[in-house]
Amino acid sequence: MGGCSPWAWPELLVLLVLLGSAWLWVGSAQPTPPGPTHVPQPQLRFRLAGYPRKHNEGRVEVFYNEEWGTICDDDFTLGNAHVLCRQLGFVAATGWAHSAKYGKGVGRIWLDNVNCAGNEKSIGDCKHRGWGNSDCSHEEDAGVVCKDERIPGFKDSNVIESEQSHVEEVRLRPVVAGGRRQLPVAEGIVEVRYKDSWAQICDQGWHSHNSRVVCGMMGFPAEKKVNRNFYKRLKRAARMKGHSPRLGSRLASKSQPKQKSREDVGLKKRLFTERQQLNYRLHSVSCTGTEVHLSMCSFEFYRGNSSAACGAGMPAVVSCVPGPLFANAHKKKQRQQQQQQGQPRIRLKGGARVGEGRVEVLRSNEWGTICDDRWDLQSASVVCRELGFGSAKEALTGARMGQGTGPIHLNEVQCRGTEKSLWNCPFRNITQEDCKHSEDAAVRCNIPYMGYENLIRLSGGRSRFEGRVEVAVGAGDGEQPRWGLVCGEGWGTLEAMVACRQLGLGFANHGLQETWYWDASNVTEMVMSGVKCAGHEMSLSHCQHHGASLSCRNTGTRFAAGVICSETASDLLLHAPLVQETAYIEDRPLHMLYCAAEENCLASSARLANWPYGHRRLLRFSSQIHNRGRADFRPKAGRHSWVWHECHRHYHSMDIFTHYDILTPNGTKVAEGHKASFCLEDTECEEDVAKRYECANFGEQGITVGCWDLYRHDIDCQWIDITDVKPGNYILQVVINPNFEVAESDFTNNAMKCNCKYDGHRIWVHSCHIGDALSEEANRRFEQYPGQLNNQIS
Repeated sequence: MGGCSPWAWPELLVLLVLLGSAWLWVGSAQPTPPGPTHVPQPQLRFRLAGYPRKHNEGRVEVFYNEEWGTICDDDFTLGNAHVLCRQLGFVAATGWAHSAKYGKGVGRIWLDNVNCAGNEKSIGDCKHRGWGNSDCSHEEDAGVVCKDERIPGFKDSNVIESEQSHVEEVRLRPVVAGGRRQLPVAEGIVEVRYKDSWAQICDQGWHSHNSRVVCGMMGFPAEKKVNRNFYKRLKRAARMKGHSPRLGSRLASKSQPKQKSREDVGLKKRLFTERQQLNYRLHSVSCTGTEVHLSMCSFEFYRGNSSAACGAGMPAVVSCVPGPLFANAHKKKQRQQQQQQGQPRIRLKGGARVGEGRVEVLRSNEWGTICDDRWDLQSASVVCRELGFGSAKEALTGARMGQGTGPIHLNEVQCRGTEKSLWNCPFRNITQEDCKHSEDAAVRCNIPYMGYENLIRLSGGRSRFEGRVEVAVGAGDGEQPRWGLVCGEGWGTLEAMVACRQLGLGFANHGLQETWYWDASNVTEMVMSGVKCAGHEMSLSHCQHHGASLSCRNTGTRFAAGVICSETASDLLLHAPLVQETAYIEDRPLHMLYCAAEENCLASSARLANWPYGHRRLLRFSSQIHNRGRADFRPKAGRHSWVWHECHRHYHSMDIFTHYDILTPNGTKVAEGHKASFCLEDTECEEDVAKRYECANFGEQGITVGCWDLYRHDIDCQWIDITDVKPGNYILQVVINPNFEVAESDFTNNAMKCNCKYDGHRIWVHSCHIGDALSEEANRRFEQYPGQLNNQIS
């Protein structure tokens, strides 16, 4: 696509920017080259719209017959995108988008079944069904991604103009001293980024729907009423030349009428003496409350000198309600009340960061997923707010957060955005042929800014995803933080997961206890030790640790903790029905168990047996372990450190890959087994997935995404030695990767449980399920199970 001569392109019409998407259009009436005179075509104009997007991409909108409309994505091709991008002033297209990726348009759908060769000068020259003839909805609006290179001589630029007539960044600026120190900021003046500074919004006509949208952007699920009188007094005070602290204290105390002492409040919440002049940028903002960004609301800009704007009004102020995860310490009571309301019926799984993950819903006491048909930002926002986050940043499709298991409960969820719960939205029940787990829906939610990422950093690594962990301590009011190291003693995968989450770098590949090879920083002091995390914390400071009284046996920098982070991780889980189908008892002679004894696969009492005479009673079963994550599962140790076992003649890449336990209903362990990773390989894979790992000839070990490793019931150590177990009712529990040696996106689904009844001769195994697959109520019933009265399992 070379440059064109100046006459080959039209004169520009006007540049209009609307909402936050910098909607722009250009004239596209074709010039008349020398030769026969042509009948003039109706003048077309084009613009890019939608959110979120960059200046060279967006939903395509065309102005025809005095009305703006969209183009349907049916039969859309890259050739169409080339023609449209050139009409917008770009040299070519690099891609296109379907299914209203940039949001649904409004008005007419002007074109459908468009088919361009790619060299046409106008979209009107391409084949199509005719103007206004379409069978599409706005859920099928097409978008384009143009190459970020302008056509030489093309006067109109589809870039954000110097006036920056759009809204991208929004913030809440607190106006009381306590508000600036305390995160998250849940109340303040709404400001939008304008050039290199921030500007205010006039509050004339401002209503709660606007506040709801702003709070959603800031990561809060709801808004609350603001004490406007307090801010009116503040505005009057700001006009006075002298900003006395006493006045600030008086105003702050009036904003908090329920406090006992005005003087105390004045000391705690002294107003900042803002000397900057107000700079209004927006007015007449009107949202419906369902938008995910302020740019999607209607509003108007002040033009020129805006210092005298908003005469009768004041800056828009918003107050938000934090979700349970982000509520301040003094709101513990509120969190406890929410916890007492019972188990939530919705959750996120498989996400690296807080507020993102695969959406799972609880129905009929069983957790399941949602099919991504018609999944959009409105439905995703309802999920996010229900979970205590803000509106949705992204509505993800195609199992972008990994594939779930179990049932797919819902399909074609269509929320308006005003619902309190996803269960209030219209949806369609799933049928067998409708969806697969490869279509599981997911979300990324807006969460409040907490500043945790400023208290941690990595040093010495080869990339930003790895290095020695350094944390900031003592960052009090106005104090410079002191950076120091974390003791590597006891540091493992769970701690590394929290560190990577705090850094915003995804999951942890490895947690390292020695980092002598990353000795590139002048930070040498240990400032944190005894770190023990559960794995779900947002910051290392939320984990258990020794506090000020450090205890680290090896204080040299080589023993400082380190991490290697990754955007993706594996996710292993056991196929529970196969365990139930294959479980049986075998009395195996001791003379056939020498190798198993050598690998510690028998109960401790076997040492006292009269070898080689007698037998051991074994509960045998098959286990099929699937990788449903987004990265291959690889052993922690490389091949150079695998251990050769002469007896079974194979390598162990992980000493303990699974734990097998027999538990009483109250959780007491009565028998146990374990299995080393004799050979981690791809036994079978889904249709479109190729095997990558095979153990033969000292091959690489692992489990590919979409594959599974099968340990058959008839191989050594695939059992629990129950020789010493008395007849009774028990729970069979299998835990994969029990020591968290290898990072996974979700450890809560690594355990599988079954009910079993043993009468001394036979065993009945039933109700096998993944540990987090059932509701809390169903799990309680499972654990209180009284046992089989007969061998008829219903």
